[in-house]
Amino acid sequence: MARTITGIDVGSRTAKIVRGQYKGNTFHASGFAVATQDARAAGAWEGLDPGFKLGASRVGLTGRDVNIRYVRVPRVPDWQLRNLMRFEVAEIGDQSGSEVASDFNLLPELPEIEGEDVVVLAMARERLLEDHERGLAALGGKLDSFTPCSLALYNAWVRYGVVEDDTVLVANIGHENVDVVIARGADLLFARNLTGGSKLFDDAIAERLGVSAKQAEKLKIDMASLRPGVSHPTANHERVSRALLGAAGQLLSLLQSTVLFCKSQVKIPGLKLDRVLLCGGGAALDGLSEYLAAGMGVRVELFDPFRVVDTSALAPDEADQLEEYKLESVVALGLATMGSDPEGYSVEILPQRVARRREFLGGTLWLIAAAVLAVAYLGFDAFQKRQQLAVVSADLAGVNRQLGDAQRTHSSTGELVQKSAGLREVALELQNIAGTGEQTARMFAFMQESLPRDFWLTRLTGAPGSEPELGIDQSIDRPILTLAGRAREGTASPAVLWQGFLNELTTAMPNARINPSFAATGDTFTLDFTLFSTPLADELGESGDTGDTGEPQDTPGDEEAGD
Repeated sequence: MARTITGIDVGSRTAKIVRGQYKGNTFHASGFAVATQDARAAGAWEGLDPGFKLGASRVGLTGRDVNIRYVRVPRVPDWQLRNLMRFEVAEIGDQSGSEVASDFNLLPELPEIEGEDVVVLAMARERLLEDHERGLAALGGKLDSFTPCSLALYNAWVRYGVVEDDTVLVANIGHENVDVVIARGADLLFARNLTGGSKLFDDAIAERLGVSAKQAEKLKIDMASLRPGVSHPTANHERVSRALLGAAGQLLSLLQSTVLFCKSQVKIPGLKLDRVLLCGGGAALDGLSEYLAAGMGVRVELFDPFRVVDTSALAPDEADQLEEYKLESVVALGLATMGSDPEGYSVEILPQRVARRREFLGGTLWLIAAAVLAVAYLGFDAFQKRQQLAVVSADLAGVNRQLGDAQRTHSSTGELVQKSAGLREVALELQNIAGTGEQTARMFAFMQESLPRDFWLTRLTGAPGSEPELGIDQSIDRPILTLAGRAREGTASPAVLWQGFLNELTTAMPNARINPSFAATGDTFTLDFTLFSTPLADELGESGDTGDTGEPQDTPGDEEAGD
């Protein structure tokens, strides 16, 4: 079941609180409150009076004391990744000279990057977290976690925006800071907080016209417009609007540099924006969307996620306030969504003191309880095992006797195996001697009957060997008989006579393997011959049974040749 969470975005001009839960693919708001600068003059959290119990609260972080970095790392196990990030944070803390709290998460896998992950590492100074903790405690809230406002903005976009396959930049323009997100489809590519915001416009008017900051803000709201080609009703409208052009150019440069920074940090050189969406109080400046669209060359629109949020549970005055401040409340909505949606993309920064306490309650305390139960169980188990020990000892004595018998049997078997191997070598040697003589005798008997009259032998040798063409592989030597001879000069058709001799040989000894050759000149021939070939695998069938006993198999033709 989804949790009810309060999202709190404390800005320099307004503080926004959205409470509710994410369920059924939308957010159900149950409380909303806002405090403006006038009511918060005594401090960032002063003047906030939500009128409802905050409960578990997620607080947004932005500004100079928050840093978001992108680290490319090889794909490693989670424990190793945690160690890498711990070293990174320790190094940054040493450089800044202050305590730093942090958390990290992985970006979705990017097709442009193979074999590596991109880690989003968010860090904040402990003193900033302590200030927010004190303010939250004063309102009776309970800290869930701190989260960069830019990541809350991403969750608001991916849950309540019109998400397509294009690349979108979403910018929340506050008074002093701009939180920016770049997403491709539903995948986060880049999140960052920038120093700038609508204060640039107020300062520009105050400096150009010599008025106070409060008067400059009123002139900006009442008279300024950045619409290209707009016709100003009075000269004062034109003067105020022209005063904004330099600040608008600065804001345009901030957004353009964000795209370039994303390309360099995440290593996506071909990144190109398709849309820009604006929210935050600064986005309400007349003509700002059109000005940025002309400068960036893409469509620029306002982002209103509350059109798909269920606000029916809000009191009428809360609903009216939300309608007035909906552009400024997008980050607070994203914070509440992140805490309530278990599938939301989240980075949860905690002060070290809180992190250690939660680690103790969530892990160490359970380990202690488990250790106590383990000791009690081991004591009971030791009592039972002591009773079983006597029975096991008696069984062990019997097993030892059986082991001794088995070892003696094993030793005797090993000796027999060695003797068998020696006898096998002797048997093979005797087989080769006997086989050479036997097949020589058979060949002589056959040639007496079948060798053509004008043919005679010049050489005959018999010895063990291996010959693949005779079906004898190299694993074992078998008897091979080699014949060489000549045909009498002038013999008619010697090749035909030779072929007839070979046909009679294969008929008489069908199990013999031969390798014959006859010279092109027609007067010499050779013949390699064996009765002890090793059957080839493709001749054995699927059973693999060769039936080979190492002896020549007699046939009727063989018997006749030997008679």
